[in-house]
Amino acid sequence: MEGTEVRKLAALEDAHWWYRERRHLLARMIDGLRPGTALDIGAAGGGNTRVLRAHGWSVSALEYGADGAEVAAERGLAVVRGDATALPVGDASLDLVVAFDVLEHIVDDDTAVAEVHRSLRPDGMFLIAVPADPRLWSEHDVAVDHVRRYTRATLRAVLERNGFEVLSMTSWNVLLRPVVALRRKKASGSDLETVHPVVNLGLRAIVTVERYLPVKAMPGVTLMVRARPRR
Repeated sequence: MEGTEVRKLAALEDAHWWYRERRHLLARMIDGLRPGTALDIGAAGGGNTRVLRAHGWSVSALEYGADGAEVAAERGLAVVRGDATALPVGDASLDLVVAFDVLEHIVDDDTAVAEVHRSLRPDGMFLIAVPADPRLWSEHDVAVDHVRRYTRATLRAVLERNGFEVLSMTSWNVLLRPVVALRRKKASGSDLETVHPVVNLGLRAIVTVERYLPVKAMPGVTLMVRARPRR
């Protein structure tokens, strides 16, 4: 992601309905895990890193770009500059790796997943979020440097062939998928922008309601996965 996009994200993520709900979902995904050493890959400004730190994890934000690393450091986070395909950590040194909105940016996602496998302890956990469904491809994907959007089959395949067992795979942003699809078709660039407070509140209400509905197997905008090294 370009530096301008990273700074746009950092400026709006605390209040924006999308990022607020993603932080909530991350908190739910780590519920019940014993805090240990974690790495937040592609942390950008460190919104998810802060969630992990607040829940007791010893966490570093990994950022390839200078802008994201600078923003995360300004927020008082531990930052490591590095490449997801060559993680600057030792073998079996991590209890948790989070990669939200990362794999879709990497041409060689196999190598990135293999690196996570190398870095995790045998009982470690890998949490992933990626954009779903190539049919939703739009100028937004181009603007934020996506290489691909995943299907359930393609995401499962890259994880399993690199040594992971998929514990769960769920869709997110199911209720708003038709709206997102229509908006993206008309978009001419990134849709990272400030949302009117009333609209933001309405969208927050919709994704909050989605938490309690049996829609996680239906097509959504994002796929979210919990995986662990295969035993």
